[in-house]
Amino acid sequence: MKIKSFRDLRVWSAGIDLVEEVHRLTQLFPQYEIYSLANQMRRASVSIPSNIAEGHAREHLKEYLHHLSIAQGSLAELVTQIEIAFRLGYMAKDHCNQIVDKTESLGKQIRALRTSLMNTCNQ
Repeated sequence: MKIKSFRDLRVWSAGIDLVEEVHRLTQLFPQYEIYSLANQMRRASVSIPSNIAEGHAREHLKEYLHHLSIAQGSLAELVTQIEIAFRLGYMAKDHCNQIVDKTESLGKQIRALRTSLMNTCNQ
């Protein structure tokens, strides 16, 4: 399949799925968290597919790799915030494990895309 748009990327689609899950999850947080931890988690999750899309739209490979690096950083930020939310009792252990598994899978996809792009660059 030819990649014509960032919308054709499985990694972007997985990022969008994660955004949806984070938004559903944070709706269950206490009301006083809506403008602090919940908001930070939402922003970090949105940053992931946004940077994948922006990087793909850039004209230079170096810029694409840079945006994928930012997406990885946002993913790490989100994983940290998920751990905080769990420790504060805002989610059950099994739900925490489930979403962390999804973040790990997405992280692998981002790293694989970066590796593939770097190998293309080095040929």
